[in-house]
Amino acid sequence: MTCTQTGYALGLAFVVPLGDIIPRRKLVVGIFLLAAMMVGIGSFITSFSFFVVVSVLIGLTSVGGQVIIPFAADLAPEQQRGRVIGKVMTGLLMGVLLSRTFSGLIAQAWGWRAVYVCAAGLLIVMAGVMHFALPQEPIRSHVRYRTLVMSSWLLITKHRQLQKRAYIGSLLFAANSTLWTPLSFHLAMSPFKYSNAVIGLFGLFGVAGILAANAAGAQADKQRTKVMTVIGAAVLMVSFVILGIGQHMLMGLALGIIVMDAGMQTVQITNQSVIYSLMPEARSRINSAYMVCCFSGASIGSYLAGVVYSSYGWTGDCWLGGVFGAAIVLPALFWRVPAATNVSTS
Repeated sequence: MTCTQTGYALGLAFVVPLGDIIPRRKLVVGIFLLAAMMVGIGSFITSFSFFVVVSVLIGLTSVGGQVIIPFAADLAPEQQRGRVIGKVMTGLLMGVLLSRTFSGLIAQAWGWRAVYVCAAGLLIVMAGVMHFALPQEPIRSHVRYRTLVMSSWLLITKHRQLQKRAYIGSLLFAANSTLWTPLSFHLAMSPFKYSNAVIGLFGLFGVAGILAANAAGAQADKQRTKVMTVIGAAVLMVSFVILGIGQHMLMGLALGIIVMDAGMQTVQITNQSVIYSLMPEARSRINSAYMVCCFSGASIGSYLAGVVYSSYGWTGDCWLGGVFGAAIVLPALFWRVPAATNVSTS
């Protein structure tokens, strides 16, 4: 998981910025086909060392969705951008939830390799769908690739709001990894001893995140970004309290997952609504810089969650997740809201 997330962060840094110079329909189709090839290769691997390398490449080529999100923001009217982003994220969340569930069912029936084969086939189908569904774009101005990639990081130094949201995003994704990385191990052990198929069904409890995504998008359009950030992060903290108290109860874990996904998506949609309002002509690069920070946080969170779980168990990971949530809430409470006329205020 850590290797895949590291590869994903690299893809966000070096692939997603291409959306500002290459027509995004062409870019998305190409990324999906490359991802299908990498996942297909992964299904045949027998060497763990080789599997580690391919896992990084799978992450690197799995960033097509992060090209589509700023594309949707470009197509949306300014006064409805938050709602549109919320709808697109709803689709992404549904994919995450269904993938966890179906991968568990497929792995239970045919083994983990079948999961990779199915994923490769679906990616090929999606490449075809995107080719016909996405609109054409006008020719973009030419920018050297090196300049393009470097400018993503220069944007962070330029925009204070992007710095704040990148900080929040990295901790947000670290907290998310703190839950999902050890969850399969926890559910496979006593008192649960669940199968892969049953463990996969736990992804469906995150449906609350879908509802929160749409609500957060509507609130972002009303410029309530600071309030929604604090509320979402506080909800995230509460979720780890619930997960800790209910660690040996099915309903306790289910409730904790529901609350955590709701808090996470509230903050994530708010973050995206803010950053996409900063520089419309550079949304792919802004998204690249922001999401690199997010998935760097996810990688660190996965690693720390594994280390903490091996030494302190589920309770230790709940404390770790709560610390990540507190590190968001406390500074967000004291951030001043700059005067502005658009959604970029936070």
